[in-house]
Amino acid sequence: MKQTTLNSLKRLYEKLEVITRELYDLAEIELELEDFDDASLLQTRADMLYEQMENLDAVISELEG
Repeated sequence: MKQTTLNSLKRLYEKLEVITRELYDLAEIELELEDFDDASLLQTRADMLYEQMENLDAVISELEG
C-alpha cells in the first residue's frame, strides 16, 4: 500500500470523526429541546458513521501492520 493512500484514509477518518461528533452534538441539542424524532434521526446517522469509522480504523490498522 502506498503511503499516500494510507495518509488519505487517515484524513478521511479524521473528517468522519468531526462529522460524527457534530451529529451527536446536534442530537443532544434536539433531546434538550424534546424534539425526539429529530434527535433519533441525528443519533442514528451518527451511529452509522461511527460504525464506518470503526471499520476504517480496522483497515488502517491492518495497513500499518
